[in-house]
Amino acid sequence: MIVVSYGGGTNSTAMLIGMVERGETCDLILFADTGGERPDTYSFVSDFSRYLVKHGMPEIITVKRTNRAGEVRTLEQDCLDGKMLPSIAYGFKACSLKYKRDPQDKYCNNWQPAKDFWKSGQKVTKLIGYDMDEPHRAKIPEDDKYLYRYPLIEWNWGREECVDAIKRAGLRPAGKSACFYCPSSKRGEILALKRDYPDLAARAVAMENNAELHTVKGLGRDFAWRDLLAWNEAQIDMFPYESRIEIDCGCYDEAQV
Repeated sequence: MIVVSYGGGTNSTAMLIGMVERGETCDLILFADTGGERPDTYSFVSDFSRYLVKHGMPEIITVKRTNRAGEVRTLEQDCLDGKMLPSIAYGFKACSLKYKRDPQDKYCNNWQPAKDFWKSGQKVTKLIGYDMDEPHRAKIPEDDKYLYRYPLIEWNWGREECVDAIKRAGLRPAGKSACFYCPSSKRGEILALKRDYPDLAARAVAMENNAELHTVKGLGRDFAWRDLLAWNEAQIDMFPYESRIEIDCGCYDEAQV
């Protein structure tokens, strides 16, 4: 049994296209929605799901984090309620575990085909979209339920090959899948968010303003997004280059686990 962790970005999209090209199939494709993706990502996931079904693959199923009462909990709302920022702002990677991995695991744990498969003593194979440019991430240890496979690395596909695969399929670029308020966003991505989705940029700043901060200055960790956006609007360049150390947020895509 094969389950695909689909992130909505370039890598996992190319991985599924590569499977179609090779005549491979899978049993389940899951997309974990934190509630904070950009509109273009949601639109792309919907379009790509139709492409997959057309080519004999399962549709993409969206899963979300829920509380014990079954109510959907978004990362944004939890941050607002807790007067905090996403964990990556403080140097931790709990976001991808709680809002990406856990909802997918919960779905599989309650999905009868997987339950039957495990009951028979077999392990489910989970496909992850790490590519040849990030082989260091392809080291998830086998556990009681899952084996992990990295098709892009098997095919020697890096970023260029992934982009080419999406072009061959006749699809528009998948782009980057990440929360619009992700602290790992680069300066250009933050400014592009303000340009393309000013309402989302305002929500990110609102989260930042609402947080009780002691060890970091804001969503940028060593700077506040509100300052960057305000200085940019005033045409004052206080950030001539990306001086801070980038921390991968750990989300499945630009790769997933």
